[in-house]
Amino acid sequence: MLDDNIKQQLTAHFDKITHDIEIVASVDDGKGSTDMLSMLEELAALSPKISLHESRDDNERKPSFNVSRAGGDMHLRFAGIPSGHEFTSLVLALLQAGGHPVKASESVISQIENLDGEFHFETYISLSCQICPDVVQAINVMAVLNPNVHATMIDGAHFQDEVESRDVMAVPTIFLNGEAFHSGRISLEEIVNRIDDSAAERDAAEINAKDPFDVLVVGGGPAGASAAIYAARKGIRTGVVADRFGGQVLDTAGIENFISVPETEGPKLATQLEQHVLSYEVDIMKPQTAAELVPGELFEVKLASGATLQSRSVILSTGARWRQMNVPGEAEYRNRGVAYCPHCDGPLYKGKHVAVIGGGNSGVEAAIDLAGIVSHVTLIEFDGQLRADAVLQSKLRSLGNVTIITSAQTTEVVGDGKKVTGLKYLDRTSDEMHDIALEGVFVQIGLIPNTDWLKGVVDLTPRGEIITDERGQTSLPGVFAAGDVTTVPYKQIVIAMGEGATASLGAFDHLIRTSAPATEANETAATEPA
Repeated sequence: MLDDNIKQQLTAHFDKITHDIEIVASVDDGKGSTDMLSMLEELAALSPKISLHESRDDNERKPSFNVSRAGGDMHLRFAGIPSGHEFTSLVLALLQAGGHPVKASESVISQIENLDGEFHFETYISLSCQICPDVVQAINVMAVLNPNVHATMIDGAHFQDEVESRDVMAVPTIFLNGEAFHSGRISLEEIVNRIDDSAAERDAAEINAKDPFDVLVVGGGPAGASAAIYAARKGIRTGVVADRFGGQVLDTAGIENFISVPETEGPKLATQLEQHVLSYEVDIMKPQTAAELVPGELFEVKLASGATLQSRSVILSTGARWRQMNVPGEAEYRNRGVAYCPHCDGPLYKGKHVAVIGGGNSGVEAAIDLAGIVSHVTLIEFDGQLRADAVLQSKLRSLGNVTIITSAQTTEVVGDGKKVTGLKYLDRTSDEMHDIALEGVFVQIGLIPNTDWLKGVVDLTPRGEIITDERGQTSLPGVFAAGDVTTVPYKQIVIAMGEGATASLGAFDHLIRTSAPATEANETAATEPA
């Protein structure tokens, strides 16, 4: 299963293993077990520190296997064959079980090690999902560090009966101690904070104690990362506050138009962005969500956690989120048949009838991808014609299991209380209502800027975009903005990075024309008599 090039790379990686590793495979006579054992045997042969054992009489899922440090108490299981994007999760699990350090801050590591209680995580994934490995690897780290944490990755396509019985309609979907815990992307810090009852209060107190920044970047996407790097290189006190680092890039599959990088993947680029920022003295605070911007001599950014940060200047780079249809049933059935990432969730709808809402490039690309998985795709477009590139439309129309409906307005997502069973749409030409029986709805109608918290503070367009000038300056002096959240006409990664650099240079120019740096001002205030 592994080619010679991969084996050579793995051999070099496995040289870093310092502790013996035990793999216990739970198998039966099925083909899945045979294929899984074949892969595990090849892996075990690459290092004398990896031993492989079979078990046929246990009550574990089959095929599945547990990775543990020899003589240790570690519960880290893969149910199915972790190939595709999840192969990296397996390699990291082996390395970390073998003593290779985990990638997490000292504070998060300490927090995980001190978790009290039993935590049984089950994470349903699809092997084509770009964001699933991040979630799997985060929970695996917890299992490596704390024996009270049990981590199980489950390939939903391999265990379809479980997917059906537990109503898993999106990936990644996490169950904790048998109960639904989360669906979609979530970071290690977010998971730990959710199960650590005192985390929010402790984090808020720590943030409140921070000195004012010279530049505070709100948002951790390409624009925010670029702004932070440019600010830090000026030698001024720089902070980044973000709910997640990477922004929409984390939800992007293949990237082939990032200049000088012929091909990469969104999660990989997001990791590189964060590592680049961390190579400078930048204070990254996550997962935190900005709730209010208060103007003043020192700007205040109030967070949803209750904490408050101060800064002499602010760069807003909060990006955008998936635009919703805002029709009855959409919110009710989100992650229960209503989805926004066809690449991630598509495999869960194998053999089913789904709809794609939107006839732009994103919608048509989604319909093409889904057509290779599901039994039938119905694409619904509000306009009288598709708006996607001609080459995409040609490919779509060549597929035999696709129906295209234009001049149609989706009016309702229909379900049975547990999952989607259909949708209703209005024929805008005849004013007739129609019903379609289906099991999934993929919404692909563009993005909406994350500016709800800024209304009345900075000038926005009717669409909610922040209005900026050529330097990234907003209507509020000292507050700048960059990336997809602004009026910049083309929402592209490379453009967002350039806009981030522009906003950062604009903020620095603003600072050198105003008062002394925040740290110097604080020191002066501390020495002056009351």
